[in-house]
Amino acid sequence: MKPVLALVGRPNVGKSTLFNRLTKSRDAIVADFAGLTRDRHYGNGKQGRQEFIVIDTGGFEPDASAGIYKEMAKQTQQAVAEADMVIFVVDARGGLSAQDHDIAKYLRKIGKPTLLVANKAEGMLEGIQLTEFYELGLGEVIAISAAHGQGTRGLVELAFESLNLPDEPEETEDDPSVIKLAVAGRPNVGKSTLINTWLGEERLVAFDMPGTTRDAISVPFEKQGQKFELIDTAGLRRKGKVFEAIEKFSVVKTLQAIESANVVLLLLDAEQGVTDQDAHIAGYALESGRAMVLAVNKWDAVDEYQRQLVQRSIETRLPFLSFANMHFISAKKRQGLGPVWASIVQAHKAAMCKMSTPILTRLLLEAVQFQSPQRGGMFRPKLRYAHQGGMNPPVIVVHGNSLEHVTDTYKRFLEGRFRKAFNLSGTPLRIEMKTSTNPFAGKEAS
Repeated sequence: MKPVLALVGRPNVGKSTLFNRLTKSRDAIVADFAGLTRDRHYGNGKQGRQEFIVIDTGGFEPDASAGIYKEMAKQTQQAVAEADMVIFVVDARGGLSAQDHDIAKYLRKIGKPTLLVANKAEGMLEGIQLTEFYELGLGEVIAISAAHGQGTRGLVELAFESLNLPDEPEETEDDPSVIKLAVAGRPNVGKSTLINTWLGEERLVAFDMPGTTRDAISVPFEKQGQKFELIDTAGLRRKGKVFEAIEKFSVVKTLQAIESANVVLLLLDAEQGVTDQDAHIAGYALESGRAMVLAVNKWDAVDEYQRQLVQRSIETRLPFLSFANMHFISAKKRQGLGPVWASIVQAHKAAMCKMSTPILTRLLLEAVQFQSPQRGGMFRPKLRYAHQGGMNPPVIVVHGNSLEHVTDTYKRFLEGRFRKAFNLSGTPLRIEMKTSTNPFAGKEAS
């Protein structure tokens, strides 16, 4: 699993700047929670071969008891709960504040591994100006400048060392006969209820309230001779251990479960339709290249008008999942679950499909003969042959000349032909264009 780093601190100390520096982006990739100042954002970072997840949080007031500050505190506490390492950011130029002391007290109390980082320290003498931050009792003060990129690489390396990560990411061989299935969706959409229904027993705790569970757990399961590993992306929480102070929906566990799965079953709520959070989860699964199946739960609880609204919202808000089979189910009443299994197996089969080079090339040439690509400038792209470049998701590499001029529309046309020929329903399909280089380019005529 990727290590998780949470950035916490009072407002305006540069947490978001550091987030952007570590993720090399300016966007949160998943789960933008409502409220501009109290969001927690999730991003992917990579240093060397080690990938990691970064959580950015709003300003933190641990003792806030009401209003927006209480909500911000809840978001930050959730981020800390999900993290492997907390990076506590203070302002080297603004100096120490009472709020910094409150945050430090909270972090010492929970005992989570923490690095104390003094941001905006460019051009400062560390031994003098940063001395006051040792009062926080969190060990060594690490001076960085997120805006200028100074010290950020060393910060990540120190975080990895503190977590005792292996030098190289562990590569474990999975049993190819077992389908890893992640059940993903918003809180209270019925994920645990669905898995309990499949298993025929109350293996996962299910309550009629959002955010019941916190950690991703996997359950081995076999159906009609096919072995599965079911991953409930929200996970199990015992009844007696309720964390009222934090929101119990663990986005990190959802991201990690999606990345480790072969197939993602995205569960939607017929009563609420498609939300931003559904779209974020779906987008992340697509970005990860996972095969997908859509299931709309609580279908029995809505009337015909609401059903039409739900179907329309899926078409308009999730058009990028047109390759995924969709089913309308009731986990509680065990309705419509049979076809879901068939789609899951089909999606996995499609994701692991092997495509021979001669057949791919023949399909490519037939497609070009049926419809040639548009001319780009003086040249028309020439598509010569194709081969498979990977599985899970399938990747088709097309070789030829002037392929940089091939339009997205034409790529979608090719995708449709390949999908139909190999029955690739349920999986993303990536098409890469590789232009052949001229071996005589740049050589002077003799």
